[in-house]
Amino acid sequence: MRRHVLLTCILVSLMAGCAVGPDYHRPEVTSPESYRFADPNATSSFNAEWWHQFNDPVLDQLVSKAVAQNKDLAIATARIDEYRGRVMETSSQLYPQIGLGASGGRQRNAATKLTPNYETSQVQVAAAMSWEIDLFGRLRRLRESAKADLLSTEFARQGTLVSLEASVASAYITLRDLDQRLVIAQATVATRLDALNLFQERFAGGVVSQVQLSQAESEYAVAQTSESAIAQQIAQQENAISLLLGENPGPIPRGKSIDQISLPAIPAGLPSALLQQRPDIQEAEQNLVSANAQIGAARAQYFPVISLTGLLGRASTGLGSLWSGPAKMWSYAGAISQPIFTGGAIRGSVHVAEARQQQALFAYQAAIQNAFADVDNALVGEQRSKEQLVSTNDQVKALGQYASLSRDLYEGGYTSYLEVLDAERSLFNAQLTQSGLQAQQLIEVINVYKALGYGWPAGKEGLADDRPQ
Repeated sequence: MRRHVLLTCILVSLMAGCAVGPDYHRPEVTSPESYRFADPNATSSFNAEWWHQFNDPVLDQLVSKAVAQNKDLAIATARIDEYRGRVMETSSQLYPQIGLGASGGRQRNAATKLTPNYETSQVQVAAAMSWEIDLFGRLRRLRESAKADLLSTEFARQGTLVSLEASVASAYITLRDLDQRLVIAQATVATRLDALNLFQERFAGGVVSQVQLSQAESEYAVAQTSESAIAQQIAQQENAISLLLGENPGPIPRGKSIDQISLPAIPAGLPSALLQQRPDIQEAEQNLVSANAQIGAARAQYFPVISLTGLLGRASTGLGSLWSGPAKMWSYAGAISQPIFTGGAIRGSVHVAEARQQQALFAYQAAIQNAFADVDNALVGEQRSKEQLVSTNDQVKALGQYASLSRDLYEGGYTSYLEVLDAERSLFNAQLTQSGLQAQQLIEVINVYKALGYGWPAGKEGLADDRPQ
């Protein structure tokens, strides 16, 4: 008997090497040889923690706090644990399931005309085993799918991490931009208040008309409105950063001003490197691996299911004689089931699996194309914002001279106050634009790093080394 069982297990093991369904092969991807707007001064050095290049310790602290406390990242991390458990659950089906049971009881039978009352006891201890032989690979395909789902959730977490780091850095840069805009607005309010006080005195002395006084009052009110609006935006931006940090809304510490923050270098890289750098691409690929494995699991339903069961234990009418005498019992059996007619259920499940695999394939291809577009958009944004900032700096310098000269001309009686107001309005708006472009240039660099997938040690963390090639 033991020899027959052993031979059966060896035969099943030899035959279990095959698995129906297509094996996964990475699809061929057509990628451009270079980025359209590649920076000729880009550096080839890789720095996962790229935000340190801003040289602002406060920003470094904010990013570290967000990584430790952000709730979306915590959810993504917990989801990895969930799918790790699913892999364990699915893999367990490949092995024999063994359980131990014990039962005992005593009963009294009623007397009849032919038999008197009597009592009986029954005690049983047994180990039971069941095992589905994965002859056609259904369970192995399910395990392959579960492992790919686990890798997908790992890469999803890495994608959340990359987005979080970029979001914190961009939000902080925006906050420092608003801080500088508030300083500009406050300076403008102070200047226009001085002008209003001067015009009130001149109006009282009959030097200026009511029209000129009303113009000064109007410009002062406009500046106050701008100051109030910017202060509101600062408070809302602080609340947004607090949420990224996983904290309740509150004040955010400040470091360097927007014009003191260092401009990071643009990283160099080939488009083909995105396949390993961008976690969202790798997530999409693992979704494709999982869907591909599900096809095999669905097709395996066409084939027989073979299972083995066994029982080994002891049974007796008394506890004292359970471990002695002829109390031993055992049984083993094999079963096979083959679907004959299912009304198209199996064929339907195969079609579903194949359709989902096609969806995953197109999603993978789309993720790659979107990644190429993200990088090009970020690179051209960085270059054009730099050009716009140079032009705006020249504009602010020229408008500063224009405002000073127009005021001197007005004081000398050579021009009207309308020209002074026009110069000051233009200067105020140009200064706000200048601050915004300073921030935009920094944010575009952040977008470059995010688009390239920097922010996590690609291929070196978690389950990344297990991904198929």
